[in-house]
Amino acid sequence: MIKIVLLGAGNVATHLYKGFKKANTVNVVQWYNRNLKSIETYKNEVKITDNVNNLIEADVYIIAVNDDAIPELSSTLPFENRLVVHTSGSARLYDIDQKLYRGVFYPLQTFSKAVDLDFTTVPICIETLRKKDFKLLETLGQSLGCVTYKVNPKQRPALHLAAVFVNNFTNQIYRIAHEITEKQGAEFDILKPLITETARKVQEVSPYIAQTGPAKRNDKKTIKRHLKLLDNPDQEAIYKLMTESIKKTHGH
Repeated sequence: MIKIVLLGAGNVATHLYKGFKKANTVNVVQWYNRNLKSIETYKNEVKITDNVNNLIEADVYIIAVNDDAIPELSSTLPFENRLVVHTSGSARLYDIDQKLYRGVFYPLQTFSKAVDLDFTTVPICIETLRKKDFKLLETLGQSLGCVTYKVNPKQRPALHLAAVFVNNFTNQIYRIAHEITEKQGAEFDILKPLITETARKVQEVSPYIAQTGPAKRNDKKTIKRHLKLLDNPDQEAIYKLMTESIKKTHGH
């Protein structure tokens, strides 16, 4: 049984707790957060604390807080030579205090507290300094039903940057599309099968091959009509930027 202490109470920490709770080989022995109200709901299921000096012994301490808070929180931990990992895609492994055995346990997925998550769809990217720590974190990831990947300090930030493009930026594009349809009283739901098919298609072919649309065809008349429809300068700028990027990619 792998003993876990969770540090933090945001989206990632909450989903990890729920996932570990279902795992037969993992026991969350304690949950820390500086504001107990955030985890008070779980006080009958797990020991909770707002004092780092009261942390109990565990096999792994998982820091799931904002990137900027990782160095300070790890430096205040009242022990050394124990395995402490963070869940960030962009923070360095060395942001964890050097008195500790350091690692990264990065679930590459979008997390929202209000939305249930199937961990079997979540890849876990692992980075460690010691081989034995990698084995432990690999087992921990597999206990959630995740596929695990060993990554290096250059690969993980690149994956996180790419994730921002495919998730955060894409979602902003969805928001713009919702705004465009709503303004004309059209149903955004009509676009949902297209959203699903676009995501499905890149599971089978490369994004380069999957690309369609007026920019790829260099359909100047359609592009001109679209730009006339846009009366929001920000949306127009985004449309032009994306159109030029696609045209350059496909040789126009």
